Amino acid sequence: MSDNQDDKPLTIWEMLQSVFAAAFGVQSGKNRSRDFSRGKPSQFIILGLLFTAGFVLLIAAIVQLVLYFAGV
Repeated sequence: MSDNQDDKPLTIWEMLQSVFAAAFGVQSGKNRSRDFSRGKPSQFIILGLLFTAGFVLLIAAIVQLVLYFAGV
């Protein structure tokens, strides 16, 4: 049963959890080894870039909102 689990590709939810955990620096060793054994690097790169772009846009929107309410 364990071999069958090790052969399955990662679900999108597992990849998202890994990207979020890695971005905040709290990825566990168990999940990291799972990602390296079952995940595809291209999928993590794409999700990482999308997360980074979304994070930058969110910060920019918050800054614009604060500046708007500050009257600048």
